[in-house]
Amino acid sequence: MPYIDGFVLAVPIANRDAYLALATKAAAIFRKHGALRVVECWGDDVPEGTLTSFTMAVQRRDGEAVVFSWIEWPSREARDAGMAKVMADPEMDMDPASMPFDGKRMIFGGFMPIVDA
Repeated sequence: MPYIDGFVLAVPIANRDAYLALATKAAAIFRKHGALRVVECWGDDVPEGTLTSFTMAVQRRDGEAVVFSWIEWPSREARDAGMAKVMADPEMDMDPASMPFDGKRMIFGGFMPIVDA
């Protein structure tokens, strides 16, 4: 059964190219360590909420876009092993201060698919 890591974050629109470069580099590293697929989606139609929303969840500020992404792994076990390898990979040694987004506002979690139509 596949396993999904999901992420939602806010990225300054001015940093779109830097984020794309980082995401492309990270995707190759995740794939190298067993991920089947890495998908990055730039918010195009993300409405503001009144009680909850993607924008509220990441505390999106003016001049930022919401990014929704996921990594598909063959299984939870493959994800656990692969993620450990990713975190130990010297290519992932990135200075948090140089990230093109505020990592403190990133939301993430692991999910077991229950419907895949």
